Amino acid sequence: MAVSSDPEAPPRSLARRLLPLAVLAGILVLFFALGLQRYVSFAALRDHRAALAGFVQSEAALAPLLFIGVYVIAVAASLPGGAVLSVAGGFLFGTLAGTVYVVIGATLGATGLFLAARSAVGDGLRRRLGGLGARMAAELAQNAFSYLLVLRLVPLFPFWLVNLVPAVAGVPLRTYVLATVLGIIPASFVFVSIGSGLGAVFDRGETPDLSVILSPAVLVPLLGLAVLALIPVAYRRWQGRRRP
Repeated sequence: MAVSSDPEAPPRSLARRLLPLAVLAGILVLFFALGLQRYVSFAALRDHRAALAGFVQSEAALAPLLFIGVYVIAVAASLPGGAVLSVAGGFLFGTLAGTVYVVIGATLGATGLFLAARSAVGDGLRRRLGGLGARMAAELAQNAFSYLLVLRLVPLFPFWLVNLVPAVAGVPLRTYVLATVLGIIPASFVFVSIGSGLGAVFDRGETPDLSVILSPAVLVPLLGLAVLALIPVAYRRWQGRRRP
């Protein structure tokens, strides 16, 4: 008697949904298993600066594509060293081009993780949320652009977490991408600007000071932009309370 294949359909469907997230998790595990984290450091950048600068000069078209590709993988797989890569972008390509490459790589990588998480757990987990969790997800989805812009502008939470939560909350892809692009530009510009002067820092035998992102000159404008981003949310709440 022939055996029906129907009982196996759900597992295969689940496997397909989990595959992208499993691949990203595998990259993260392999990254640490091979000890690649030692190459994502200012020391490695200092030691290989001549080779990297020579490659960028000789491969003017290929180098940006490779850099963006590495950044996409790093963000999508939640690898450590995002700040180092951003600084490296300024060191290798200058402030303007480096910022463009960093924003492209970070946005594509974040979108990849978002889509993988939404495919794997988004709908199922959202259906299981109850009470406060469901209300929080609904609030985030309703005001997705404003909240995401704030979280991108002010690094209150890890970048990978901000990539995953919107997937669970059901944030539309277009909203997610737009808020990500606009929100990461200021901080990316700051890190890349640090990288543009990295050669002089290395020549003095020093290490870049990334705490500049928390200095008042940088943090206050970012907080101001975050407040502006929340104005639409406050206005909608005020309008809702005025209605009978």
